[in-house]
Amino acid sequence: MAKIKIKKNDNVLVIAGTSKGTKGKVVKVMPGVNRAIVEGVNMVSKHTKPNAANPQGGIVKQESSIHISNIQLIDPKTDKPTRVGRVRDEKTGKIERFAKTTKEVIK
Repeated sequence: MAKIKIKKNDNVLVIAGTSKGTKGKVVKVMPGVNRAIVEGVNMVSKHTKPNAANPQGGIVKQESSIHISNIQLIDPKTDKPTRVGRVRDEKTGKIERFAKTTKEVIK
């Protein structure tokens, strides 16, 4: 299983699927199934029963997960999509992510 290089709160671009071209923020990452939930992407209609929070019940629109291979990180410096690499920092020894287009470290 490959390491997932997308993290929560990253800005991403959808590069495939029905929401292609949409930008959004990652809400949740599910590494076990290689999926992520992105704000405003892959909206589905969910039928809900009446409950305390929603006394009427009805149909609710919500985000569904999207495969990690269908999203690409947006480089914070250039606002363009980029691939992500990983490199070990010489000083601290920790692994950091970097944008392959600009070679800048992603915080």
